[in-house]
Amino acid sequence: MSTLFERCQKVMPPVANRATQMGVVKGEGCYLTSEDGREILDFASGVAVCNIGHNHPKVVEAAIEQVKSLIHGGHNVVYYESYVSLAEKLVEITGGDTMVYFSNSGAEANEGAMKLAKYITKRQAVIAFKGSFHGRTIATTSITSSNSAYRKNYEALLPSVYFAEYPNLFRTPYKRECEECPKQYLEQFDEMFKKLIDPYSVAAIIMEPIQGEGGYVVPPVEFVKYVREICDKYGIMLIFDEIQTGFGRTGKMFAQENFGVKPDIFTTAKAIASGFPLSAIIAKKEHMEKWVAGAHGGTFGGNPVACAAALATIDVLENGALENCAKMGEYFKEKLLELKRKYKEIGDVRGIGLMLAIELVDEENRPNTHLTNTILTKALEKGLLLLSCGCDKNVVRFIAPMIVEKKDIDKAIQILDEILSTEN
Repeated sequence: MSTLFERCQKVMPPVANRATQMGVVKGEGCYLTSEDGREILDFASGVAVCNIGHNHPKVVEAAIEQVKSLIHGGHNVVYYESYVSLAEKLVEITGGDTMVYFSNSGAEANEGAMKLAKYITKRQAVIAFKGSFHGRTIATTSITSSNSAYRKNYEALLPSVYFAEYPNLFRTPYKRECEECPKQYLEQFDEMFKKLIDPYSVAAIIMEPIQGEGGYVVPPVEFVKYVREICDKYGIMLIFDEIQTGFGRTGKMFAQENFGVKPDIFTTAKAIASGFPLSAIIAKKEHMEKWVAGAHGGTFGGNPVACAAALATIDVLENGALENCAKMGEYFKEKLLELKRKYKEIGDVRGIGLMLAIELVDEENRPNTHLTNTILTKALEKGLLLLSCGCDKNVVRFIAPMIVEKKDIDKAIQILDEILSTEN
């Protein structure tokens, strides 16, 4: 009998590639069940989508109840309860001075955020960061720079996009003295505004508060605050891409809370509805009120079932999952640091909450992609699903569900330890 992988190869193009060849038939909590009956500890979480685990009972119940009453109404046509209630809840948890617009995917939200910034400022240029990932549409591919494969054969892309250096302090070419962030990361904006683009022509600076696909890179607080200052100085909209970092991944509802910086606009998707397609653009009310009817739209945004699932997801986060994420994140990170002290192949351990990663290096501290691939392959053989990231694909990321327990983390650490010990 053919596997799901074998069947898929016959009907889908190579572009629909997967990180594994594993077919699954069920997900529950922290585990997936493969088509051959294996129980797999899932520390990929559907790429940070299933933040409260697979098929959480509250989400399942909310979705089923909503399906019984209304599957689609069309947010361009009518108003319905789950849609309005979710928007009210998001405004509440983001300070009360925001408004919300729903879309379907992270890329769609990011594209909408750029449209909003351009519409408000009447400017055209956008500054993004090297190592970024913001989506697969033409516009979001234009502001993505973590892998040239994402851009190949799609030039010319969106014009007037400029890239700044994101402060990866483990790989920085700059000398670090007393300051947390080398001054070159701050001074680059003055250089850009002097030689490349006038600051009053810039509509937005878009950044991930923690880079995802670029390697789970956590920037210094000083840097994030400086970017906010630059935007304030020149009337530039600061956009945070919280597609991967949002809805509890860092132990806070949104990663921006770890830096004490509020953007003008931010986007979120992935974990918002525990697997149902939904995304949101959340922005200051003063900006959203200038986005008039007809300036943006879409058919499926704010689907009733997805919104109901999102409300249930937030309920779970606010009633224990966020707290558990922070607690288990500290425990997990300390266990990873113990492995780092044991194995020289681990060059760096980084992350916040349960958005954690290890960077694998060789004896000369160069990216060790081979070892990274070995770890992913052998971990899956031993019942642990992991993903890589980083521009050199030498970073193993750990995206454990927020309901994870110490025994699950200990199991993952034991598997990593076994693999690393055999590679020495």
